[in-house]
Amino acid sequence: MDTSPTTRELRRLAEEQAALRRVATLVARGVPPAEVFATVAHEVRHILGADAGSIVRLDPDGAMTVLAVVGEPSDEFQVGSRWRPEPPLALAVALRTGRPARCDDYSQASGAFVDATVRRLGIQSSVATPIVVEGRLWGGIAVGTQRAHLPADTEQRMAAFTELVATAIANAEGRAQLLESRDELRRLADEQAALRRIAVLVARGVPAAEVFAAVAQEVGNVLGAEATPIARLDPDGVVTVVAVGGDPPDELAVGSRWKPEPPLALAEVLRTGRPARSDDYSQAPGASGEAIRRMGIRSGVAAPIVVEGHLWGMIAIVGRGRFPADAEERMAGFTELIGTAIANADSRAQLTASRARIVAAADATRRRFERDLHDGTQQRLVALSLTLRMAQSTVPAALPELQTQIGEVVDELTAAIEELRELARGIHPPILSEGGLGPALRTLVRRAAIPVELDIWTEIRPADRIEVAAYYLVSEALTNITKHARASCAQVAVEQRDAILHLSIRDDGVGGADPAGGSGLIGLRDRVQALGGSIEVNSRPGEGTAILVELPLQPS
Repeated sequence: MDTSPTTRELRRLAEEQAALRRVATLVARGVPPAEVFATVAHEVRHILGADAGSIVRLDPDGAMTVLAVVGEPSDEFQVGSRWRPEPPLALAVALRTGRPARCDDYSQASGAFVDATVRRLGIQSSVATPIVVEGRLWGGIAVGTQRAHLPADTEQRMAAFTELVATAIANAEGRAQLLESRDELRRLADEQAALRRIAVLVARGVPAAEVFAAVAQEVGNVLGAEATPIARLDPDGVVTVVAVGGDPPDELAVGSRWKPEPPLALAEVLRTGRPARSDDYSQAPGASGEAIRRMGIRSGVAAPIVVEGHLWGMIAIVGRGRFPADAEERMAGFTELIGTAIANADSRAQLTASRARIVAAADATRRRFERDLHDGTQQRLVALSLTLRMAQSTVPAALPELQTQIGEVVDELTAAIEELRELARGIHPPILSEGGLGPALRTLVRRAAIPVELDIWTEIRPADRIEVAAYYLVSEALTNITKHARASCAQVAVEQRDAILHLSIRDDGVGGADPAGGSGLIGLRDRVQALGGSIEVNSRPGEGTAILVELPLQPS
């Protein structure tokens, strides 16, 4: 058997490359970081012939948390334990400086960490290398031996493993951010849809009682409440329940009257006129406390309903668990809509103005969501994709499988970025703000599912609200045509005459669209009327549909 130095070195390199390949395969497969940590700790210890190895995370408070440990760790030094090592420990130096470190003499070292690791295992020499994720010091890898010292090239040989660990962490964080962005976008979309449904009721001038009932149900669904009462403050200081959503106890039935007392959140709203919460009614004193516990309620959040500067009443959510920290803020949009419905009961002019504000607020929110997605999460994911491409380019030619696996990860990440980009475009297309209505509509019709003929005759850009309204009118109309009209083509015309922007959207489909039938035309009509415009829908069965819209270039 050939045992020459060259043969031994080649064997060592082959084993090291095989270990790196095993770890890289786990990273490319996207396995949980904990599995990668355990594998890396084992592989590094084996490759370097060390007696112990560990991977730690640097926490914000300066302490470190053990994430993986191999060898014969003490009962104290286990996964999940937290420590504050001090120099001359190699791991302490690496976490403090962000550079590889070693210590070949622990004879003078002391402290709890030394006792639990160095003294317990008889470690004479150790080396630690930092784990850096996207430019920030994330943690470190350390190995120790009972021999006099570790080889001089130990730090260099550990570097490739720390890079793979950093890639695994960055991949996991990128996936988590993508999922979080999707979940947040879904939550925001659901919330905006609920607000829009209430806004439609307000804009249609339906009776206040119908608005109250809808708001109670929507708020309860959005915030996961078991019951959502809406109460009116009467002149005698007692509140009357005017609507309730969810599964309320008998004491919260519509028409019931009672006087809230501290520590109820409702009582605090009555006292201050500001949102309030109580996360634990278990020790609430008095008759109110007993009644709350009898109803099985453990926590509550309440927000005031203010009409024309006066406290009109309040809306509350109650349940057996704690509500999100931003519940008060999320309830505010609904309380504003209730206040608007009450204040506008006898004033059509005020109703029109409030609808315009709702539309503008929704459009502004769309812009903010799109901007946040584009400038934040999307950019980070793009940067992560570039980093992976760079990592792929550094993989040795002898590892074609690893190159392919990293490429597949990059392809999946690119697809996810495109999905996120499409979601952002659907919220608010950047080209509408940058180029105006013409370029935005041209992009829209190019992406339509059926052929669309577009004619635009405009000289000046309308007001921002009008541009946004016109764009979403065309977008919603084309969506309805695609889904319901069974049309072969459509025509869109935009023309400025005097101070009016004229829109027409026509198709050769089956016709029969009913604006009152929930086809999506109700939302178009509400948006147009909120801006002082008009809309006419002609849709005889078998003759296609024509939507004719007039919008002021500068709304009042």
